[in-house]
Amino acid sequence: MILFRKFRVLILMVFLIACTMHIMIDLLPKLERRAAGPNTGNSACSCSHRPSEEPQSWGKQRARSGADSGWPNKHTLRILQDFSNEPTSNLTSHSLEKITGSSDKTEALKKMEHYAQNGETKKHFIQDTNVIKNLPVKAFTRLSALFEHPLYKTTLPPLTDEDTLFNVNTDIRFNPKAAENQEWHNEGTEEEYPPTGESSADSYPNWLRFHIGVNRYELYSRHNPVMDALLKDLVSQRITSVAMKSGGTQLKLIMTFQNYGQALFKPMKQTREQETPPDFFYFSDFERHNAEIAAFHLDRILDFRRVPPVAGRLVNMTKEIRDVTRDKKLWRTFFVSPANNICFYGECSYYCSTEHALCGKPDQIEGSLAAFLPDLALAKRKTWRNPWRRSYHKRKKAEWEVDPDYCEEVKQTPPYDSGSRLLDIMDMTIFDFLMGNMDRHHYETFEKFGNETFIIHLDNGRGFGKHSHDELSILVPLSQCCRVKKSTHLRLQLLAKEEYKLSALMAESLLKDRLTPVLIPPHLEALDRRLRLVLQVLSDCIEKEGYANVVEGDLAEDSTHTAPSRR
Repeated sequence: MILFRKFRVLILMVFLIACTMHIMIDLLPKLERRAAGPNTGNSACSCSHRPSEEPQSWGKQRARSGADSGWPNKHTLRILQDFSNEPTSNLTSHSLEKITGSSDKTEALKKMEHYAQNGETKKHFIQDTNVIKNLPVKAFTRLSALFEHPLYKTTLPPLTDEDTLFNVNTDIRFNPKAAENQEWHNEGTEEEYPPTGESSADSYPNWLRFHIGVNRYELYSRHNPVMDALLKDLVSQRITSVAMKSGGTQLKLIMTFQNYGQALFKPMKQTREQETPPDFFYFSDFERHNAEIAAFHLDRILDFRRVPPVAGRLVNMTKEIRDVTRDKKLWRTFFVSPANNICFYGECSYYCSTEHALCGKPDQIEGSLAAFLPDLALAKRKTWRNPWRRSYHKRKKAEWEVDPDYCEEVKQTPPYDSGSRLLDIMDMTIFDFLMGNMDRHHYETFEKFGNETFIIHLDNGRGFGKHSHDELSILVPLSQCCRVKKSTHLRLQLLAKEEYKLSALMAESLLKDRLTPVLIPPHLEALDRRLRLVLQVLSDCIEKEGYANVVEGDLAEDSTHTAPSRR
């Protein structure tokens, strides 16, 4: 009887000890975050890895966080409601990150100029983010001169409610307390927020201000300061959750930030010097993170402004992916390589296996972050099949590859028989040829604007794969149709001049990215070479069919401009 009582007491003590340990393990990470909060400087996140620190190995990380690191705590995410002019609209949370000036980069500029002139290929592509952040400022004179040119100062028609994606009541104020997130750390006083009665549109998070600015004619305006602020957010906002994106052939991650913005993360799969192997089909090529970054900058220089903002970021795979994901399928694919680096591979159609794992150094990995477009529940988009879509077959060819008069058929098919859609396809063709992107099977438009709107240039990861080869088949739509916008033609001619040289403008623009250098010199030189080829195709078209039948006036001074006619 005495032994039985002792046994019951022993069981009770073990139970109490286990409960105490469980409570301590559960509370410890929260206490650590609160304790670290006041000492994080300008950052609202105490968990981000600093390159100057020695990264923790998998074993050390598990020993530190115990059972808590086995599965992260759930994050409370607010559902985005209607951005209407109703006073009861549920606006999303305000970013507590202060918008500071652009990073100082005199040293980096000198290095990039030296890099471009001497054709060096030996570079460190995993940058120390603190070094880049603290470089001195230097004016980007060539880009500034380009954006001051009259061709980059054309104005839009007056916008009506039908021309804007969202009709927003700017008197609606965002209240940061409404988020009710106790883990946020205010970086300033309450005076940082607009006083009652003042217009509060500037208080919205930058990703929301980007969404509000979308209209019938452009994804974002030329000199919108929100864009630079949004690019900064993409590389500085704390990542609160990560999940794999469904669909697609290769691994992509959806990252959610502290201010409830979201971005698509494409991890680094190739070094800058690697080219697509000659035996690879276009549909099995790698998706490159630096191609996504470069595509955004090229699109901006061409003044299309149809690529969502993209920025490069150095991500800590342990703290910013593994420890914050609630995706069990993703979490289970993490492992430590024989070289003691943290790796993962996720789930997808191609290249998601141990043999094609993505490994950090030791847990740092480069990647591109593309800002999300408005949710489909708020702004529906229509997906269109590209008329010049490739066959995506090893042996078969598409109709346009065997029929030289294919464009005549396209011109008679809606929506290409009226409006500017066919001319937008020509813009997209030029954009893809400059990058060497053969993977343009579909494109999207915002449904609200009908057929009279721009094409969104999404998914550019298979560009910039071969700098030594110019894929002339990408230019077939242009050579078959012989049509181009006057504004596009004039800008291409401008970018072919020495003072506005496309390669120099791209090198200068890409210098602003955290992962600079984004492209090696051979890719920059290929841009100039391909630009000359585009202009040669247009010159041949003009010689054959006449300037008026090839170049469609779309500028304000074109008094005779009407809706594009179809021959």
